[in-house]
Amino acid sequence: MPQTLSGIGGLAHIGIRVHDMERSAAFYALPGFQFVAGPIGPEPVAILSHPSGVEINLILNAPTASEANVLMDGPEKPAGITHFALLCNDLDTAIKELRGAGLEPSAGPVDFGGQARGLFLRDPDRNVIELHQRL
Repeated sequence: MPQTLSGIGGLAHIGIRVHDMERSAAFYALPGFQFVAGPIGPEPVAILSHPSGVEINLILNAPTASEANVLMDGPEKPAGITHFALLCNDLDTAIKELRGAGLEPSAGPVDFGGQARGLFLRDPDRNVIELHQRL
């Protein structure tokens, strides 16, 4: 096996399992994601794109509208991706805008050793998103 894979050029997309496309698309519109296509494919997927180049694939197969996040909400901490972080130029303004939209952070702001600050929130399906401001 090679030491590293050649030809990797960046992040293609982030797949997020959700229950309801409209509900999730409305949530992700707040940080600027726009609906591109979907649902498409055998596991129905809706594609959302951000002007920064980040793409989210909403995987539309969560069976219920509200359940615990198996990676974050239980006493055991299994391996897995716990969150993704979106770069944010002004965390204080983002907090005001979130609250203006009726959303409360689930944690933070957190200081990361004077190098960055982060704010955590949950989407409607309890997936964790960090808004990350580099200082």
